[in-house]
Amino acid sequence: MVPDIAQQLFPHIRIVMGTIIGLGITRLLMTIAGIIQHPHRAKRSLLLLLWIGSMLLELVLFWWWEFALHEIAVWYFGLVLFIMGYATTLFLMTALLSPDSISEYTGYEDFFLQRRHWFFGLLGATFVLDTIDTLIKGQAHWAQFDWSYFGQVPLGILLCVLAWRSADKRLHLSIVAVHIAYQIFLIIRYFNTVS
Repeated sequence: MVPDIAQQLFPHIRIVMGTIIGLGITRLLMTIAGIIQHPHRAKRSLLLLLWIGSMLLELVLFWWWEFALHEIAVWYFGLVLFIMGYATTLFLMTALLSPDSISEYTGYEDFFLQRRHWFFGLLGATFVLDTIDTLIKGQAHWAQFDWSYFGQVPLGILLCVLAWRSADKRLHLSIVAVHIAYQIFLIIRYFNTVS
């Protein structure tokens, strides 16, 4: 594929990817709006609200850091499927934070803790997907990161395994706090500007 066509293709890929990400953001915002509109419908959860905030940030970060894909000169269908699959994984995580109904549960926290295996399985997968995504963007992109970026993979997977195995609310609150702190660190250290 000639570079000019690849440059024309990137905006189309970004639109589809943005649509998937936009659906995830919409789901999360609708859940927040539902909690505000009907505060007594279901027991609220600080844990769920923190994960919703973290996922909103994650979705925006994903959209932001995928801009580096504009440097790819040759696109393959498998690469497009990978990018869409990564975005879909993030969308599925938002669906697990914004249930259609929680009538079978005692509240949002009960729903989240009972569905934690899916959520943390998907979250663990995103650490691996992110590493592949960074490789796809090329050596120059990869070289701008150090241990503080790549250390997230083993640490993130370890925390996902702990959260998968335990329904302890304190552990889950600690994990989401670490996740949000790390997201803020990434923004300050790596993703504050695009050059």
